[in-house]
Amino acid sequence: MDYILFSIENNVARITFNRPEVYNSMHQAMRQEILDALDVCAQDPQVRAVYLTGTGKAFCAGEDLQEIVDPNGPSLTTIISTGYNPMVLKIRNLEKPVVCAVNGVAAGAGANIALACDITVATASASFTQAFSKIGLIPDSGGTWTLPRLVGLQRAAALMMLSDKISATDAAAMGMIWKVYPDESFAADSLKLAETLAQMPTRGLALTKMALNQAFSNDFAAQLAVEDAYQSAAGQTHDYQEGVAAFLEKRKPVFKGE
Repeated sequence: MDYILFSIENNVARITFNRPEVYNSMHQAMRQEILDALDVCAQDPQVRAVYLTGTGKAFCAGEDLQEIVDPNGPSLTTIISTGYNPMVLKIRNLEKPVVCAVNGVAAGAGANIALACDITVATASASFTQAFSKIGLIPDSGGTWTLPRLVGLQRAAALMMLSDKISATDAAAMGMIWKVYPDESFAADSLKLAETLAQMPTRGLALTKMALNQAFSNDFAAQLAVEDAYQSAAGQTHDYQEGVAAFLEKRKPVFKGE
């Protein structure tokens, strides 16, 4: 892969955006590499958590505008329909937890990819901006769905229309992200979070994610039915049996992700 780094270690798949010279902004080839990596994560049973981050000063500055102005480049419709939409759908539908470690600026589509992940953390010096209104576009990559659910409609509208830059600390305070780590320990702390998830009951986490994906479209009774079905499925897993046995035997459980 030329535009991302990809590795699997300790049951964690690490996807690192790797175009630091352009703040990890994305073009067609980079988007395809990310999609391919997410497919590997879905199919490889050794992968029990995914860790998404960037190299250099930025997490991702969004779309590479050089691609947009290229007369031979793809249209906006193609960029979104074949790149960003499949990417955030794969993240949301992946039956494994996805940790996003925002190591710097997250702008435009980069910000909304981060918000599509299950648990998003940031280094103290990171920032978030929707950025789209500055060039006359609307937020994409699922941002109009995720951001208002995280921070509320008024804040989402202001953040999207004004394109203000929000610090990592403010993002955590308003519920946009989970936690902020100090710059000096960010890499280790954020990776430890993914490694912790990778040793937990993977099927139970997947079923939790699937239930959350349905929570905003279901009424209360329908969501209770979802919980009933997924709890029954979780109760049939090896890790459920191991968790109960470990509790009764007063020992640490050893989960297999099965």
